[in-house]
Amino acid sequence: MEQFKRRCRSFFDTLWPAEEKPLVFGEGKCDHPPVMLIGEAPGEQESLQGRPFVGKAGKNLDGFLQAIALRREDIYITNVVKVRPTRVSARGSVSNRPPNREELLLFTPFLYEEIQLVQPGLIVTLGNVALQALMGPQATVGAFHGEETETNVRVQGREERYPLFPLYHPASIIYNRSLTQVYQDDLRSLRAWLTLHGGVN
Repeated sequence: MEQFKRRCRSFFDTLWPAEEKPLVFGEGKCDHPPVMLIGEAPGEQESLQGRPFVGKAGKNLDGFLQAIALRREDIYITNVVKVRPTRVSARGSVSNRPPNREELLLFTPFLYEEIQLVQPGLIVTLGNVALQALMGPQATVGAFHGEETETNVRVQGREERYPLFPLYHPASIIYNRSLTQVYQDDLRSLRAWLTLHGGVN
């Protein structure tokens, strides 16, 4: 995993040597975890602390882990894009934005390599960005959420198939309260899947 991180840093520095955005890598159980959780990109706190899913995202993660009866150290957590995508307002304030096409094209191959290094029992994606990185731009969480599907991950001619369980991004519930019950139902379905396949007791 350290070799993977060094290669990612080297590649990023070569493309954008003037960038000062820190890379935020995945963390957790790196060897066959029951779950690999994939978000879209780091936010402000993740960028400052150099860890995925801290701050508000960390609180969302705590709720997720409680619902599926696992601990943070039991799973592997990462993002598709490893730097914080930002925009600057007319007043000069910096805020988060969705990853753009260039960022996704750069980092998605590294995500595939990360998946093959970690070898998770199940991939769980949060939101459309993470889902589309694995299923293509036509895939939507609305169509796939709450049920197991599969994805092929190809790295340098080596292709492997993984079970995939898409979820709505927890932040989407803040903007659309009607998704609250759907999200909770999906988490129950996820826990049932993990129990059936030995991911939790």
